[in-house]
Amino acid sequence: MAKETSDILAIDIGGTGLKAAIVNPSGQMQGERVRVPTPHPCPPDLLVETLVELVAPLSAYGRISVGFPGLVRHGRILTAPHLAPEGWDGFPLGQKLAAQLGNKPIRLINDAEVQGLGLIKGKGIELALTLGTGAGTAVFRDGELMPHMELAHHPITRTKTYDDYIGEAAREKIGNKRWNKRLRHVIDVLFVLFHYDHLYLGGGNTKHVKLALPANVTLGSNDAGLDGGAALWRLKNFHESEEAPEPSSRTRTSPKAKAPATAKPAATAKSSRKAKIADKATPIGKKTKA
Repeated sequence: MAKETSDILAIDIGGTGLKAAIVNPSGQMQGERVRVPTPHPCPPDLLVETLVELVAPLSAYGRISVGFPGLVRHGRILTAPHLAPEGWDGFPLGQKLAAQLGNKPIRLINDAEVQGLGLIKGKGIELALTLGTGAGTAVFRDGELMPHMELAHHPITRTKTYDDYIGEAAREKIGNKRWNKRLRHVIDVLFVLFHYDHLYLGGGNTKHVKLALPANVTLGSNDAGLDGGAALWRLKNFHESEEAPEPSSRTRTSPKAKAPATAKPAATAKSSRKAKIADKATPIGKKTKA
């Protein structure tokens, strides 16, 4: 009989990569992490199959934590903008993945929320902003996870969402200098919106951050999405006992799945109005001359 273990299988699903590792209840990694590129497009069945193969070489675990790049409720996926345009609405990823991994207990939330759990101190209003294929956000109050808001798909300029403005495709197109200027604007906008006590920047693109950050803004580890897998099991307001509702019959307008960061999008014609984006906008809260 296999030995019982309290270790946790932490899975971090990203738009460009799938990562997994075994962590102990304190969040310390047990052995090396494993990683493979995210297939594109990546419908639900392909993701489950790929994850099962990815974690096969890892050591024993008793529970599973999963961070997913989209809106998640009660173990079901509502949006998957960086994976595939069809098949995700209402998909019970938690149930399907657990069934393939020995029916172990599983907790599934947004990937930025898992990263945030691996970074926060549990005091005051804390915000996590992940910088990768897109821009993910998570909000915490005294360590308690607040309802998820898909700010990634909310406009920050007249023509661009947060994803469009500071996602990987934008960084590759405009270069690091202008991308950092946009990030500075986003940091200021988020402070006006949340008046956060602390903001943590996570994700793979933190290596490109070259800003003089305010005292209440910190760069986090790119492995926080795995470290947070243990913290997810310590989260007191995770309502795992709630019955997952059936997918809504209301037609939902989901963002289209985006190509992987390494794929160069085909050139498209742009209007002169769209060409003049708000790079030079003064961050909200700063005074301008009349």
